[in-house]
Amino acid sequence: MGLGGISIWQLLIVLAIIILIFGTKKFKNIGSDLGGAVKGFKKAMTDEEKEKEQEKADQKQIKQEDADFTEANKADVKDEQKSDK
Repeated sequence: MGLGGISIWQLLIVLAIIILIFGTKKFKNIGSDLGGAVKGFKKAMTDEEKEKEQEKADQKQIKQEDADFTEANKADVKDEQKSDK
């Protein structure tokens, strides 16, 4: 038993008929087009993951800068309070 009750021999017969109808050249072109589409899909997925990682790193950097800014403000406020006294 193969896929869904179809044996391997039936699949080979269907494949042979398709090759006879369309020819090997079109069959080869379909295969290369399909391979190119899969490569493009994988590349897009990895690019998206890299972009998400970059966004996370940028957000961490912004948070760090904000934290540094608030610490600097606290120090400035303390200095101003000391100079006012």
